[in-house]
Amino acid sequence: MPQQTVLIIGGSRGIGAAAASLFYENGYQVGITYKSSKEQADILKKNHPGMEAFFCDVECESSVDAAVEQMTSTFGKIDVLINNAGIALIKLFTETTAAEWKRVFQTNVTGTYYACKAVLPQMIRRQSGRIINVSSMWGQTGASCEVAYSASKAAVIGLTKALAKEVGLSGITVNCVAPGVIDTDMNAELTEEDRMALCEETPLARIGSPHEVAGVMLFLAGEHASFLTGQVIAPNGGIVI
Repeated sequence: MPQQTVLIIGGSRGIGAAAASLFYENGYQVGITYKSSKEQADILKKNHPGMEAFFCDVECESSVDAAVEQMTSTFGKIDVLINNAGIALIKLFTETTAAEWKRVFQTNVTGTYYACKAVLPQMIRRQSGRIINVSSMWGQTGASCEVAYSASKAAVIGLTKALAKEVGLSGITVNCVAPGVIDTDMNAELTEEDRMALCEETPLARIGSPHEVAGVMLFLAGEHASFLTGQVIAPNGGIVI
């Protein structure tokens, strides 16, 4: 069987970097994209010979298209697409500006649309492929002071479910990972008090690791998930059921 390839949009830090390392360790040819984290991307490449990194601004369709073209040119194909790029916004809804709202959706939703649109033609031609989108537990339940983020991540879930129905006949699965509170840069601004409170709310009484989310992604990309599509898998320690 030809070596499988994975393109991780937003793969230089946090969950994306953990996924890049885990897929690499499991024999995948790995390409990651970065926007402002070139240094982290270069370190990942250095530590994983053969891994490639491509610049990609997910707010710009031509930039996404270029990254997909570079990945395809380098490895010949893209078997697995992981849409991991995303931004958060913690702010009262009434103080959220139209520009902030637009940027959150442009990054979290439209960026996912751009990547899926760019990769799907080759997957449809081969009649196979895996797409894994990243939402959040707040996309499932909503979070106070994170309306824009919650709404955008709920949209990713809707995109996943609808696209899974559309491309299923082409042998392509589309699933969604909705992490809970994970120890990443996005949550680094949480106070120790907030972290303790979230741990207390979580049945497993702790915050998750990027590697644990990456493990769910690896499963969704593998043969044991071949009959799984349109689903939301939530590594969240039980905080949302």
